This record gives sequence, C-alpha cells and structure tokens, in this order.
Amino acid sequence: MNCLAVQCSFPIFTLVELNLKDMTLVERFLRYVSFDTQSDDNSGVTPSTPKQMVFAQYLKGELESLGLEEILLDEHGYLYATLPANTDKEVPTIGFIAHMDTSPDMSGAGVTPRIVHNYDGSDIVLNEEENIVLSPSQFPELLDHKGENLIVTNGKTLLGADDKAGIAEIVTAITYLQEHPEIKHGKIRVGFNPDEEIGLGAHKFDVEKFGCQWAYTMDGGEVGELEFENFNAASAKVTIKGRNVHPGYAKNKMINAIRVANEFMSLLPAEETPEQTEGYEGFYHVVGVEGEVEQATITYIIRDHDRTKFESRKECMEAWGEVINRKYGEGTVVVELKDQYYNMRQQIEPVMHIIDIAFKAMEEAGVTPKVKAIRGGTDGAQLSFKGLPCPNIFAGGLNFHGRYEFVPIQSMEKAMMVVVKIAELTAR
Repeated sequence: MNCLAVQCSFPIFTLVELNLKDMTLVERFLRYVSFDTQSDDNSGVTPSTPKQMVFAQYLKGELESLGLEEILLDEHGYLYATLPANTDKEVPTIGFIAHMDTSPDMSGAGVTPRIVHNYDGSDIVLNEEENIVLSPSQFPELLDHKGENLIVTNGKTLLGADDKAGIAEIVTAITYLQEHPEIKHGKIRVGFNPDEEIGLGAHKFDVEKFGCQWAYTMDGGEVGELEFENFNAASAKVTIKGRNVHPGYAKNKMINAIRVANEFMSLLPAEETPEQTEGYEGFYHVVGVEGEVEQATITYIIRDHDRTKFESRKECMEAWGEVINRKYGEGTVVVELKDQYYNMRQQIEPVMHIIDIAFKAMEEAGVTPKVKAIRGGTDGAQLSFKGLPCPNIFAGGLNFHGRYEFVPIQSMEKAMMVVVKIAELTAR
C-alpha cells in the first residue's frame, strides 16, 4: 500500500465551529501546531518571542471555557490553572507541565501536518517537489509504529509535537476527568511555560504559586519513556586573542587566532562527541566557531550524567586553555564556563514513590515503561532543583526539531491516559 494514498490534510477549525469540550485529542493537537511559537535565544526577554504569548492567551481562553479554576497568565507567558479535587479524601496536589515554544533550529511557521493512516512500513514522501522523504532506512523507529496513524510534516517545517503533543495530552486528560467523575482525584494543577527550547523554561516558573507536592513534565519522546535522570550541563566560551602582522613579515610575530582555535579543538578527545557517544556517556560538543586572525571564538556545550565527571570535564577545558597559554603567552586563551542545569536524580531519589506511581500508571494504561536517562535536559530538572520534584514522561513524538518530526496518534492517546491514571492512582 502506498502511504501517500492514505495521507490526508488536517481540517482547519475555528472557535465558532467547535465546542472546545468536544474536541478530540487529535483536533486539539492540530489546532495547537497552527500557532507559530518558535523561541529565540538572542532576544533577552521573556517570553523570548511575542508569538508565544499569542498561543498562551489562546490556551487561557480554552482553559476558561473548560471551567478550570485559579487560571493565571502572567506577564512572562507562564500559564497556570487548576482542576479542583472531586473527593473529600486528603490527596496530594500534583501538577502536569508542558512547554509552548518550538525549537529555534527550524521554522514553526505555517506548519502543515497530515495524517498517514495505517502506516505500512514504507517510505513517506513528505515533499515530492523537493524530494524530502521520511524513510525507515534512515529512521528505523518508524517500523515500531506499523499499523498506526502518524502525523507528519510537509517537509518544510518542524511539526511541533515537542511539546504541543504534551499540552494536548494534558488538556484532553483534564476533559476526560471532567467527563468521568467516577474517577476520583485530588487537586490537579497544569502549567504551560515558554522558552524551554532555549533553556529558560523553568527560570521564571513560580513553584510556590504552582503549589504542588510534585509534578510531571509531558515532554519525552517514544511511548513508554519515563525519565528522572538527565545530563549535568554547562556551556563554554573559548576566546582566542591573536596578533595580526603583515603575512610577508610574520615569522615569529603573527599569532593566527583561527589556527590557535583549531589547535585548541584538537586537544579535545575526538571520541567524546555527541556522534560518538550514547547512554550514560558524556561529551564535549562544539556548537559554533567564529574568527579572523585577530580573534576567534569557539562555543561548546559540556554534558555528563555523573556529577564528578561533569566537574572534571570543566576542569579539562580550563587545563587545555592553559596548555595554549603556555605556548603562546598568558591571556591568549580565555575559557568562560557557565553551568546550565544539573541531573535531577539527586532530587528525585528521596521521593521515588512519584516514579512508582508513574510506572504503575503506564502499566494500567497498557504501556510498557522504559526507564531511561535523558541525553539532554528538561524543565523538570531545573524545577526539581527549585523544590518541585518533576520527572519526565513521554509525549509520543519522534525526530524533534526538524522536518522529519512525526507523532503516532496512538502514542498520544496512551500518554493522555497515563495522565488520567496518575491522577487516579495518586488519589487511590
């Protein structure tokens, strides 16, 4: 069967055409991805782009129409709301969190998703004109979803399942609980924040106002993922100062900052890069190089799950700078390090019952839990260090941040039911 034959364009809905309470999970998700919410790590304001606030205001209106309480959208684009408890039993207040922004790595404007029904395992042509193909030969995880309905892009933008799938799952779970009062639950808080993709999602999240004993971010990938370990993370800016002299008379005088930058990069272990590591292996990742003879700049990110190894990596960066300075003179290289976030595991271990609840919720929702360490970060890591233990649960999407992103509808449905089951189990 040719997948193209069963692809269909998604319908465009207006507020007038649909009762928001009657929207399905898929309808809600398709509406959300129509909002361009790409964040910008150079803006210096929160939210980093005004279009994130447009989406936040839409979500606020939707939550109001659903009858939620204690709804607050602050000036920074953080949206909070409450589903009241439906039991007199004393139950911990828990929260569910997702981020509104999409990655700066690729455009989120004019997202045009379509649905591939009953995927048969063959290539999916995303854009015939530009020969953009989503193929299991390059993305073998597609074959795990044969027979399912996949939402894909048109090859020109990302999809936005990271993390609008999470938002859709949380909101749909809330409506499900409203429609099934026989499922007893405590007070549930929802929180939607901007700027996660640029590492700032948790910075202005008001943990005290959120008022939860613990929470879950719905921001993972493949169905079943349950994560409470993540990288320790730092950035490094390496500035090289050169000395420019006429090249005809440069011997023993010129210091070419570009060449020195290359020399510095050669000191780093070649096997400790993202493309050479997996699992719990850490890395150094060069993300930018700019330069001319007088000055060059190299930017890195440093990652490791083990805190001791993480600190050692930062010490190595400084030591390599000293190697260069001993050769070319003090001050030739300046290494600036900045910690970004830490491994949440140390904050989760004292409250492992919140992992047990999520694990059991997945099982009751028909999902096989896959406990794994995040090779990245999440708002939950920063929130955990702000006093809100916050592990991460799958939202179902795959191939985030690019044109090959897709999400199986069945994975989203399972994630939504996991939210429902967590609420139920916490009260049970």
